[in-house]
Amino acid sequence: MLYKQDMPSLSVVMPSMNEEETIRICIQKAQTIFKNYGIEGEIIVADNSSDRTAEIAASMGAKVIGPIKGYGNAYLKGLAEAKGDYIAIADADNTYDLLELDKFLDPLMAGEADFIMGTRLKGEIKKGAMPWLHQYIGNPILTAMLNFLFKTKISDAHCGMRAFTKESLEKMNLKTHGMELASEMIIEAARCGLRIKEVPITYYSRKAPSKLRSFQDGWRHVRFMMLYRPGPFLYIPGAFVFVLGFLITASLLLTENAAYNRLHSFILGSMLLIIGGQILATGGYMKTYGLIHGMYRDEKAGKKLLSYHSLERELLGGSLILALGLVIGLKVAYTWVISGYGSLKEVESAVISMVLAAVGLQLIFSAVFVSVMLLEVDTDW
Repeated sequence: MLYKQDMPSLSVVMPSMNEEETIRICIQKAQTIFKNYGIEGEIIVADNSSDRTAEIAASMGAKVIGPIKGYGNAYLKGLAEAKGDYIAIADADNTYDLLELDKFLDPLMAGEADFIMGTRLKGEIKKGAMPWLHQYIGNPILTAMLNFLFKTKISDAHCGMRAFTKESLEKMNLKTHGMELASEMIIEAARCGLRIKEVPITYYSRKAPSKLRSFQDGWRHVRFMMLYRPGPFLYIPGAFVFVLGFLITASLLLTENAAYNRLHSFILGSMLLIIGGQILATGGYMKTYGLIHGMYRDEKAGKKLLSYHSLERELLGGSLILALGLVIGLKVAYTWVISGYGSLKEVESAVISMVLAAVGLQLIFSAVFVSVMLLEVDTDW
């Protein structure tokens, strides 16, 4: 451990919500770290409590800001106030032992890394500290997804004890307001090329009831990764379903009477075409949202795709497909009328008409929706 004088200052940021039982010990531990390292430090408590948490924290010299609603908001506000050259974050419930901050600070101060993650899964998890669903299913799956999508190599993506340099914080474009900030921070660190290192830590059980909501919070992380990387979640599956539907439908149409004799396969292929188109459109919506909110770096291709002229072409294409579907549908209706409203062997034409109309409308509505999202954005895209 380092004990040198004139060390750069350290900021410890803690979000809190009704942690009056543990806030005192957390602040004491942080102050012990300041003393051990011989540095000037500050403790920032981003609070949204209805109990005495804020009062206790302020009485111990911490800077209390709030009330701030939302996990991500608390960190964004707290980090904005941090003045230290090094910044550490941890929950105020004493599940993370702030006396272990030396494991984070030493490699940062030695210049060995820019961003330090704690890992509970390679450290010690005390009995009752983490539900088995989180420890063996949720956390490993979400961590694996993040590693695959963003080329990281971490073992515990949702560990809340972390530390990084002030310079690294300024490089990361952190925006999210909820629990997904934990994922965003890692994604941004990887995208900025920060040197990420993991250190094993001990995880303790909470005294107060947990505020985590397993499935809701898990979905928020998945949704955020989907927003950053719509390809594996939407574009690739959507394209696969669409092409599969096209191949099934086209093969039956090219075989005489096959569509009529194999009606169920023909309907399946048509359904896959429509579903694939909807999945691809959803990917387009998410990509547009990400571009508008600056979530991608150097996305020239995406911006070009969303240009006004591209949207005009999408409207034109959708209108032509819809018109073709309506023409085929009118032909079926006309045949039905002149046959005396009797039974028809126009299954192929009727289904094709339905598919073309659905795909055409999807393109039109997609173009309209995207153009509405881009109303307040620079139209020179």
